[in-house]
Formats: sequence, structure tokens, C-alpha cells
Amino acid sequence: MTAAPAPRPIDDEARAAQQVVARLSEAFSAKVVGQEHLRESLLIGLLTSGHVLLESVPGLAKTTAARVIAESIDGRFRRIQCTPDLLPSDIIGTQVYDAATTSFVTQLGPVHANVVLLDEINRSSAKTQSAMLEAMEERQTTIAGTVYPIPEPFLVIATQNPVDQEGTYALSEAQTDRFLIKEIVTYPSPEEEVEVLIRRDTGLYDRDHHTRPVASLDDIRRVQRVVRDVYLSRDLMLYASRLVGVTRDAEKYLPNHVARLVEYGASPRATIALCTAARALAVLSGRHHVLPGDIADLAHRVLQHRLILGFEAASAGVSPGRVIDAALNAVRVP
Repeated sequence: MTAAPAPRPIDDEARAAQQVVARLSEAFSAKVVGQEHLRESLLIGLLTSGHVLLESVPGLAKTTAARVIAESIDGRFRRIQCTPDLLPSDIIGTQVYDAATTSFVTQLGPVHANVVLLDEINRSSAKTQSAMLEAMEERQTTIAGTVYPIPEPFLVIATQNPVDQEGTYALSEAQTDRFLIKEIVTYPSPEEEVEVLIRRDTGLYDRDHHTRPVASLDDIRRVQRVVRDVYLSRDLMLYASRLVGVTRDAEKYLPNHVARLVEYGASPRATIALCTAARALAVLSGRHHVLPGDIADLAHRVLQHRLILGFEAASAGVSPGRVIDAALNAVRVP
């Protein structure tokens, strides 16, 4: 069996990557009050070429956060408001007839950007949602038989409102599995809410006040290479695999009252996502190696949208978090 790569000392490239990450974190915190988990999840998505699904009620700075991430890396930002009448061509692009040349020309859609915000993705139809699958997975779109690459780095941030479900279309399992992380954005504390009010009064939330770029697209590409080289021991790979495996064999490892809630567990893609995100979290924490706590900290964010619970769980209002907590308790930490 191929062994995991041995740890290596932190070199100049790794130190430079940590400096870039520190500047990005500072730029985010300067414009978004609190929301440390949101900052962490968005940066993990950016540094791993992953995508992030955000779930929350309106008004919790999701659009602001996405725009700050794009502006801080001097990237191209596009926001797509998903509605039931949105067409796939509205996202990926289409061919338009040019009367001057009497020929068709290709007009690329807003998905051809570095940071794409799909606002209320579950309000678009399944056909329109599927238009994003090729872009998210293959980093390309196909228009009239011609393939157009998506610019790198590429980050999709999709939001959905858990409260208003009228006129929405649930995301398919294939669609949700394309998201590296699902982040549930919570309300700010009273102190954080006061800080938001103060910043509004002092003009720091002026819509015309853009975030100054603190990193280039080339910087992000270099940090992504550093993240891929972060040391992850075989024991921790096995730990991640066992955590995910428990959800697929719940009757064997979990208490009966929890196991019977699970209809389908997470796929090997979840294990890959957990290891990938853990490497990025290590860099965000100023390390070049993964700790068991990194995997445990990310378990909810990586697994909660990949578990399919049965009718009993839905009727009792039980969330996937209960199953994930049981899995964490069932697997020995190396």
C-alpha cells in the first residue's frame, strides 16, 4: 500500500501562503462583523477549488461576504439571482445572432467568473441547477458543441433559505455532493449586531466602498499548491475514512435509535472532501500538517448535506448533525 507522504519542514512558499491567508482573513473581518465560521468556510473553498453551500435566513451578510472574497483577490465577481424562470443559458451563456456579420457569436454567461454567487439556488428549476454541474465539476461549459474553460481560481457560493420553501426546488443529491462544504449561517450576537450598526453610521458599509485587493489570482494559485502539499498522515486518512464509513454502515456502529434514522450514508467523495478541507484548515491555522481536530471540526460542514435521512428523522425534526455527532463518538481519534 502506498504510504502517505512524509512531513516536510515549512519552506518559504508555505510561509508566503500563510501571509496571504492572514491578509485575506484581515480583509474579510474588516468588512464582515463576526461570522468567523463563514470566513473559514469561504477561504477553505477558495484554497481547495471547492464550492460552498450557505443556508440561512436573509440579511446575514452572505452577499457581502462573497463580494469581499472576490474583491480581496482582485477577482471577477458575478451574482446570479435564481428564480423559477431562470434558464441554463442565463448561467452558462448562449449564441447570439450578430446582424452586422450575419453570423452567430458566443456570449459567455456570468458563471465565467472567479467568484460566482448563486443566490437562493433552490428557487431555480432542476434543469437550470443541472447547468451548473459541468461548470462546478469540470471547470468548463459547453455552448453549441464548443468547450469554454472557467477561469481559475473558481469558487461557487450558493445560498438557500430554509424558512420559505414555497416555490422552491430541492437540490438533487448529485448537486449537493458537488459542494465541498455546507455552512449554516447563524444570527450575530447582540454585541456584533451593535458593531454592524456602528459601521453603518460611520460609512464603512457604503456600497461604493470596495475592498482593496490584498492578494492576486496568482497568489491564490500558489496557495492552492501549498494546500495540496500539506502533510496528512495515513492514520488521519483512515480516521476520515472510518468517520464517513460509519454513516454507510450505521446499524453496525451507531446506537439503534440513531442508526434507524439514516437511509443513505456519505460516499467516498465525502472522505476526499474531508481530507481536502482539513489540509486547507491546517494552513488557515498556520500549520503545514493536519491534526485530528481539523477533521473533527469539519465533519459537520462536510457531511451534513451528504447524509440522506429517512421519514422518521424528517417527522421528528432530527437534523443530520445528530448522526454526525454519534459517528464522531463512535470512531476512535488517532
